[in-house]
Amino acid sequence: MKKFLLISNLILSWLNLKLLLLSQKLRCFDDFSRDLCVQSLLEIMDMFCDRLSCHGKAEECISLCRALLSALTWLLRCATFYAEKVKDPLEQAAAENQLKMCLERLEKVLSSTKNRALIHIAKLEETCTSLPVTGTGSSLALCHSLPPPLETGGAGICPCRAPVTLCSPLPPSIPTMLSVHSEQLNKTGFPTVHAVVLLEGTMNLTGETQPLVEQLMMVKRMQRIPSPLFVLEIWKACFVGLIECPEGTEELKWTAFTFLKMPQVLVKLKKYPQGDKDFTEDVNCAFEFLLKLTPLLDKADQRCNCNCMSLLLQECSKQGLLSEANMNNLIDKRAADKENSPSLKSAENANIQPNPGLILRAEPTVTNILKTMDADHSKSPEGLLGVLGHMLSGKSLDLLLAAAAATGKLKSFARKFVKLNEFTKQITGEISKSGPVRALLFDISFLMLCHVAQTYGSEVILSDSNPPGEVPFFETWMLTCMPEEGKILNPDHPCFRPDSTKVESLVALLNNSSEMKLVQMKWHEVCLSISAAILEILNAWENGVLSTESIQKITENIKGKVCSMAVCAVAWLVAHVRMLGLDEREKSLQMIRQLATPLYGENTLQFYNERVVIMSSILEHMCADVLQQTATQIKFPSTGMDTIPYWNLLPPKKPIKEVLTSVFTKVLEKGWVDSRSIHIFDTLLHMGGVYWFCNNLVKELLKETRKEHTLRAVELLYAIFCLDMHQLTLTLLGHILPNLLTDSSKWHTLMDPPGKALAKLSVWCALSSYSSHSKVQASARQKKRHREDIEDYISLFPLDDTQPSKLMRLLSSNEEDSNILSSPNRSMSSSLSASQLHTVSMRDPLNRVLANLFLLISSILGAKTAGTHTQFVQWFMEECVECLEQGSRGSILQFMPFTMVSELVKVSTMSSPKIVLAITDLSLPLGPAPAVQAMGKLRHRQCQQQLWGLSPAPEPRSRDTLVFKY
Repeated sequence: MKKFLLISNLILSWLNLKLLLLSQKLRCFDDFSRDLCVQSLLEIMDMFCDRLSCHGKAEECISLCRALLSALTWLLRCATFYAEKVKDPLEQAAAENQLKMCLERLEKVLSSTKNRALIHIAKLEETCTSLPVTGTGSSLALCHSLPPPLETGGAGICPCRAPVTLCSPLPPSIPTMLSVHSEQLNKTGFPTVHAVVLLEGTMNLTGETQPLVEQLMMVKRMQRIPSPLFVLEIWKACFVGLIECPEGTEELKWTAFTFLKMPQVLVKLKKYPQGDKDFTEDVNCAFEFLLKLTPLLDKADQRCNCNCMSLLLQECSKQGLLSEANMNNLIDKRAADKENSPSLKSAENANIQPNPGLILRAEPTVTNILKTMDADHSKSPEGLLGVLGHMLSGKSLDLLLAAAAATGKLKSFARKFVKLNEFTKQITGEISKSGPVRALLFDISFLMLCHVAQTYGSEVILSDSNPPGEVPFFETWMLTCMPEEGKILNPDHPCFRPDSTKVESLVALLNNSSEMKLVQMKWHEVCLSISAAILEILNAWENGVLSTESIQKITENIKGKVCSMAVCAVAWLVAHVRMLGLDEREKSLQMIRQLATPLYGENTLQFYNERVVIMSSILEHMCADVLQQTATQIKFPSTGMDTIPYWNLLPPKKPIKEVLTSVFTKVLEKGWVDSRSIHIFDTLLHMGGVYWFCNNLVKELLKETRKEHTLRAVELLYAIFCLDMHQLTLTLLGHILPNLLTDSSKWHTLMDPPGKALAKLSVWCALSSYSSHSKVQASARQKKRHREDIEDYISLFPLDDTQPSKLMRLLSSNEEDSNILSSPNRSMSSSLSASQLHTVSMRDPLNRVLANLFLLISSILGAKTAGTHTQFVQWFMEECVECLEQGSRGSILQFMPFTMVSELVKVSTMSSPKIVLAITDLSLPLGPAPAVQAMGKLRHRQCQQQLWGLSPAPEPRSRDTLVFKY
């Protein structure tokens, strides 16, 4: 058998040598009038047209590609010569015969996908060679030279257009081949898109639109979703979010997200290439599909008390997403359909203005308010006070904030209030009436900023552009004194201990004066001193120095004029209560109750009732954690504000792992993630940590045994991982996958279908994280979460290759030949990783994890034993190729060692020109050589099988026979 293989190698090498020699002859031979010589050369070509292979050195492989390109160039020149000669009636018959022979060889060479790939590689080498350029220009010249009889296949000659058109699109044909994917299953629902939109609308209204657009496009490409169904799924998710969101602020946020932010997202999606179709037609088609979902639209209309579809269509038309004719057509269809729907108007909601209409009107109001606040109010601050007073009435403030958040203006909005809060320090107190105005401007701006921080996150307020040593008062107070979810404050922190003389004067003022002298007060100093004053008052009360009546009087002084004093006092009390035992908390909690109760009387400043509404909401959010931990009830006044949504989501006395399992099971059964489940997952991620969260969800995926369930689970898990894609990807690729692939006791969990699903999830997460993490900053929900449970990836995968990494120790402990795997030749820096040629920073955790993962994959492919872990690697690489974006550079495949290409082509499922070209970065200096070598080995193996009748090893027929020896 070895002799047969040796002979086959010699025969194939001889054929390649023939091509190389022939290409040298062709380069010199251009006397096409010598018909017999041309015929002989064409006959020699028949010997190698479909038998090319190369398993030699890189230079030999590149020479083979150049020789093939040279032969193709000569064929085109020859065919062009005879096509011109056909026009001469005297020589037409002979020329037709010669032209036919040339075109037959052209068709034979170009009909092979592998030959086209080799020519494509040679084209990339044109800058380094003197060969003439082959392709569109030459073939077009040939097309134009064909006479009319030949175009129609006359005079007994076969049609010549086929081989010519084969050659015409040659340069772009290979990238097109790489972009061809398998057909999308017949699906109408796409839970990943649904969940990503719900996640963004529920938790990240203030986020920029571009990251969301890129994430949605990534999902669209990876799952190969048709554009109309893609847009339809976006609108379905928006309407579901509108229907299920809690009342109050959350409802306003969802309304703003649907009617203001999503049209802006679609405008940016429109700029991406959509193929042959116009994106506006896809949007119109999506709305046509949406009209058929009558129950969904009726439910949304009933919840919002208006015709949601009509308002949304008008907004899309304003943004250029729909033509006016299509908009009117869709509005008419919905109006006809609504005639049979239940009546929206009732006695209860007849006079209630719909939120969508209010939000759409609030958006231009935000712009006007921003302009108003930019004006100079130092001379007459009373005019600004009137504008702010109107903002406080009803739900105006939440409407304006939601509209600003959805249109990206909330940051600017908040900065204006920070400047206003600082501006109150500059208002002089010479005139008696300026005291109340200054107090009100300070109080309103302070309360608004607290409300914004609690509703949309404190990072909306913080600024990086503050001059050194000039941090505004509110930013300082918010960072050091304001209780937030997951933030533990120290009540003995120096920030709570200001100048003692100011504290003593404030205590005396609160205890003795029934009227605070507003003209003399410096409110930012009062807010910083109130915490220490409350400590003194509380100690005096507990020691019997002050009576309960005195405490009642003091709290009335605190909350009677300026509500921000009460907010600062409760902020310290919340931090103080956390440090006390159960039997020591009574008086502190009683003081919180008194401060939270509004003071109703005539002697209050302007807009007091409106300010109290915001104050009560702020205090309720501040106290929520402490009240939950201490099982204490404080009844906040009914102020019209909505209760805190998504609070106390986790059931008491139930392990969080059981909660995670049960919620994921319900989500998998439903097939989509709802807003409440998103909040539960986010809470569990925060409580359990990234590794715990990721590891347990992967275990749930590997439990599934039905193909349709695993595919659905992957789509849902990818969306859930968007809660913190970067950190979860690091954990999945850097910890969980290496543990599964290197532990033989876990290989059985990687069988199809769960193993294939995990490979798909891993690739999706890797691509998403790699494409976005360097460009997009972390969102608000990711910044506030601590990551103590993640290992240091620099120490996990050290830069010093003399020190074996944890991954290589894992490899060497589970392989038969540990010396090979743990040797320096297998290290990251010496494995000829393409990423080094791309100058990718290996100090970035994700880059290091990807490089080590591909090193592990290369080690598995080169090992002596195959099993389910080997099959997992094949699925992983196939998914990488399937998700490869046409013309993309900087893909995760750049981290693959060059030596891995030859290992991959040994695997029968990976042995195709498409996969070889995809896994080889042809833009690199050394890129074409491994591609040609791999392509040659593919052909070499096929030729051996044809020569000696050999067939590939049979595939394992059951799971029991999956582990076998090569």
